[in-house]
Amino acid sequence: MDSLRSLSIFYLLVFAPMGCFSLNTNGNSLYPQFYDHSCPQAQQIVQSVVAEAVARDPRMAASLLRLQFHDCFVQGCDASLLLDSSKTIVSEKRSIPNRHSVRGFEVIDEIKSALEKECPETVSCADIVIIAARDSTVLAGGPSWEVPLGRRDSTTASVTGSNNNIPPPTSTFQSLLTKFNEQGLDMVDLVALSGSHTIGDSRCTSFRQRLYNQTNNQPDPTLAPSYAVELRTRCPRSGGDQNLFFLDITTPFQFDNTYYKNILASRGLLNSDEVLFTQSQSSMELVKQYAENNKLFFEQFTKSMIKLGNITPLTGTRGQIRKSCRKVNKQIDQ
Repeated sequence: MDSLRSLSIFYLLVFAPMGCFSLNTNGNSLYPQFYDHSCPQAQQIVQSVVAEAVARDPRMAASLLRLQFHDCFVQGCDASLLLDSSKTIVSEKRSIPNRHSVRGFEVIDEIKSALEKECPETVSCADIVIIAARDSTVLAGGPSWEVPLGRRDSTTASVTGSNNNIPPPTSTFQSLLTKFNEQGLDMVDLVALSGSHTIGDSRCTSFRQRLYNQTNNQPDPTLAPSYAVELRTRCPRSGGDQNLFFLDITTPFQFDNTYYKNILASRGLLNSDEVLFTQSQSSMELVKQYAENNKLFFEQFTKSMIKLGNITPLTGTRGQIRKSCRKVNKQIDQ
């Protein structure tokens, strides 16, 4: 059996296209064909459920894409974000970046339920998050890519890690870059992955400081005055914290490079959007390039999403394949 496994890995390494698999530091590989024999319908099942969810609620595409960011930045891509609180776990859903913000957990539950019926205890919740993020991007008109698979699920969560590792929308450029560097991501990844803000919404509380808390109580000077006036109508100085605003006011449900065009026009909603253009010459040039060339943006976005998905996965015998994405197996069995 060991010789057959070694031979299979040899053929994968030799003949698989470059970029379609990755090797983590423990020598265990992630590759797109991971479930080809154990659960050949896995990716089709995920795609079907995601498509139905996005058809019901177009916002869900952005929500599912965001889950990958908020999961992988804490303990790596291990589905720790999906765990509910229990006697031994404080859920990451309670953290400041996630509370009243992340959503889509019911869709993940629906996917997991369908997969458990097709091939029990086989497909990890961590891989579901990664596949769903890709499928959501495609459904919104964005690029597709082969997703390396084979992650396993954590039995722990870290609300502290969530609070510390996920950059807030008020971040400066250097703070953003530091947070990304800590995850093994670079400046190109930062600018490309920020392009996910081409779809989705943000709450008033996430950008209110740009409207009122500047010099002489004037809006942030890097925000277009007419846009600031428009935002103030629904984001008052106090109250309305949960009011939602499109991150991309031009094509809010279309995955494209308009996000970068908005930044060039001083119409980036979040401080963490606008600083990509105003606080770094290198990132400014990338913003310009992606604004001019949608194909270039798509190409880099796919590379950076694969890189994001490769952050310290649990593989081999580490972790587990949860039966429910909300609980570790020992909690279910008790």
